[in-house]
This record gives sequence, C-alpha cells and structure tokens, in this order.
Amino acid sequence: MRLLSFGHGYSAQALSKNLVPSGWKIKGTTRSKHNLKNLDIEVRVWPDKNLSADLGWATHLLISIPPNEFGDCVIRNYKKNIIKNARNIRWVGYLSTTGVYGNHNGAWVNEETKLRPTSDRGLHRLKAEKEWLSLYQEHNIPIHIFRLAGIYGPGRGPFSKVKSGKAKQIIKKNQLFSRIHVEDIANTLEASILKPKPGSIYNVCDDFPAPPEEVILYAARLLGLPDPPKANFEDIEMTAMARSFYFDSKRVRNNKIKSELNVKLKYPNYKDGLKSLIKEEI
Repeated sequence: MRLLSFGHGYSAQALSKNLVPSGWKIKGTTRSKHNLKNLDIEVRVWPDKNLSADLGWATHLLISIPPNEFGDCVIRNYKKNIIKNARNIRWVGYLSTTGVYGNHNGAWVNEETKLRPTSDRGLHRLKAEKEWLSLYQEHNIPIHIFRLAGIYGPGRGPFSKVKSGKAKQIIKKNQLFSRIHVEDIANTLEASILKPKPGSIYNVCDDFPAPPEEVILYAARLLGLPDPPKANFEDIEMTAMARSFYFDSKRVRNNKIKSELNVKLKYPNYKDGLKSLIKEEI
C-alpha cells in the first residue's frame, strides 16, 4: 500500500499516523521540506519537483491542497498522469469542506442537499469537487469526496485564544457550526480506504452542531478561567476572513459515514474533544 499525499498537512499527517504502523509507504508534498521534519514519510517539495514517477508508484492518492479560482492544482498539473495510471490506483480521497452547502439558516443538511456556496472559497471547492468526480464518471478513477466540518485537535483549538485573554463569546442569532476532531477525520479516511465506494461523497463532522460561543465558554471553564465577555456579531471588529465564516449557519448530518463506513466517532461532540485536549494545555 503506497500513498501519495498532496499537501501533507494537519489531517493528512493524522492519517499517516494510522497507516504507517500497518506497513504503508507514504510520500507527502510540501512547499518546504522543513515543514515535514521527523515524519515517517518521504518528502516531496512541490511544485519544484516533477511527481510523474511518484504517481506511477502510488496505489492511493490523498488531496488536501485548497483550490483557487483556476480549479484544483493537482488536476491541472497531473490529470493525464492520473488517467494513465488508473489501473494501479485503488483509492483517491479529496478533502473538501461543508462550506459548499452555503447558508441554510440553521437547518440540517446532508450529502443530497442542494449546494449553494456563499463564499469564493466555497465556490472554488465546489468546482474542484466536480473536477475530481468527472475523473470517476469519465475514466472510472476511484474518487471519494470528504466534506470536512471545522477541524480541531492537538495544537489547534480554542484554548490558546482563551488563555490570551482575547477570546469573546460572539453572539449571532441562530448561528450553528459543525466540527470534527482530526483523529476522527483520519479514522474516517482509513475506513473508506478499507471499504472503497468510488463516486461517494461523505460529510465528516461530529454529532453535535453548536453555537461558537458555547465552545469558547466551555473551553474557558475547562481551563478554570473567567467566562469570556459577550459581544454581538454586528458590533465586533473582525477580519474579512473571520467574518465570512459567520455568513453560513447549518447543521451537518454524518449518518452516511456511520451507515456505509461503520465509523464510530471517538469524539462525538466538542465537549468530549476538548476534554481530550485539556491535558496538554494545563
């Protein structure tokens, strides 16, 4: 089993931790070799290096690189190579985002819900999804799309912001986000690798969508710190990027990863997830 991971970042590294002990060989791309020190993988600096030989070597592909207005950079550079090596490729995973659903005013969405992204990032993701799915439809490449909710885990959570004293409970009526612990992303990807179903799309999120202020408040109380002050969304200064995340409100269903892949979430809600991280924060 040989995985070529394009954009070997936070989620891909979590998957590697699952696979390497089972004897997998993994090559991961990065813009700088220094980004992937001390990992049990072969590092490929890309786009500096040509990866045609690596694509011929791989049995599995994982794509984590965000697209831009020109579409997906892996397809743009290596579509012909992927088609050429189709016979050797057993599984391809593309990491997308639940942002492709857009705003649903707090209603539930699933993989069949109409897609209406509200941001440029969401539109780019939707375009990239279509590009990858066309490889399945036209060339029978075993594509799997994973729409990830807000990712947190070791080194990536609300605790540092709370400890800095800069955290606020930002209140916006009927605002709901879905989240997912990085270990549950890795476990879902591994489950799909073991039970591939080409052309499938999966929401990857926990069971408990929640308002963002609840998560900040719970993190502060876990740390034994005062409750962060409340602030109305309309009144607070935020970067354009941060503000854009509040444009969409929805609850994301995860039934499909359970019914098709038999995934049992290790952290089914943000409280379980944050409690598992608190030891490294105190």
